[in-house]
Amino acid sequence: MNVLTVCDALLHSSWLLPLLVVMIAVDAPFPVLPSETILMSAATTAFGGADVGMVIGLFVAALAGSVLGDAVVFWLGRCSHKLVARTVDNEHEVSAWVRRHMLRRPGIALVGARFVPGGRLVSTAAAGRFGLPVRRFLPWSIASSAAWSVYMLLVGLALGPVTGGDPLLSLCAGVGMAVVTAAGFALLSKLRRNRVPAVV
Repeated sequence: MNVLTVCDALLHSSWLLPLLVVMIAVDAPFPVLPSETILMSAATTAFGGADVGMVIGLFVAALAGSVLGDAVVFWLGRCSHKLVARTVDNEHEVSAWVRRHMLRRPGIALVGARFVPGGRLVSTAAAGRFGLPVRRFLPWSIASSAAWSVYMLLVGLALGPVTGGDPLLSLCAGVGMAVVTAAGFALLSKLRRNRVPAVV
């Protein structure tokens, strides 16, 4: 069985949507799964093949998995889990920014941090750890999850014409976009850190 066959089987499997829900949910407390890459690849394939039903299914799966995972990390933060506490209380740039904004402007903290690598874990854990009420957390979790899901689908839309729905090209494009996004955030963070001494 060649790589193309495996990619095609994965991206067209009836188990793809349930698998994405689980992977995106688990990716919240344990951000090591390639859920974003698979989601972008599936979106690229769906847009390339003009499969509207699959696009809608991907959005629903991404939204459901994201909100479910957020709820788990929020609960872990509320219970002051040691691993989550270290994640929230460290001096990383994202952690400091989330701490400053969480209780006063939870929408900015939850939605804004969502698009930064590691930001989802830090912001949702902080919401639980700092005692943000569920009635304030849940609407913003849904909003940030919806915004992230739309962003992932837009990436797929942009890459769809390039790959033409080819499963192998879609997978490569998804991996490439994940690497470019992470590298872009790392570069911006480095530039900001280098600029601070000059301002001071």
